[in-house]
Amino acid sequence: MQKRGAQGEKSPSEMIDGRIEELGDWRGEMLARLRALIRQAAPEAVETWKWRGVPVWEDAGIICTGETYKTVVKLTFAKGAALPDPRKLFNSSLDGNTRRAIDFRQGDTIDEAALKALVREAVALNKAKAKR
Repeated sequence: MQKRGAQGEKSPSEMIDGRIEELGDWRGEMLARLRALIRQAAPEAVETWKWRGVPVWEDAGIICTGETYKTVVKLTFAKGAALPDPRKLFNSSLDGNTRRAIDFRQGDTIDEAALKALVREAVALNKAKAKR
C-alpha cells in the first residue's frame, strides 16, 4: 500500500480503488479480484500508477500491470516470457521475447492457485535479477 502523496494528491492505491469504482461493471469486479490475489501472493508488493492510468504491482521490479479494455481485463507480466507457466495461463502477447499477458473476459474463472504461483515466480525472478 502507498500513502497519500504530496499536497493531498491521491496515492496509487487510492487511484486503483477509484478505477475499480469508476468501471462499475464486471471489469471492476475482475480487477478487484485480481488485485486481491496479487496482494495475497506478493504481500510485499507496492502498488503504483503509471503511464497515465495503469495499475502496476512491483517488487524488485515490475511484476505485472492491470489494464482494462472494453472486453478484457489484461494482466501483463513484465518478464512473462521467462516465467514457467505449467497451467498455460498466458493467452495474450505470446509473440514477444519479454512480456506475456492473461486476458480475462466476462464470466471467466480465475485459476487462483496458478495465478498466485505465477505472481510468486515473477517476484522471485525480479529479486534474482536484482541480486546480480
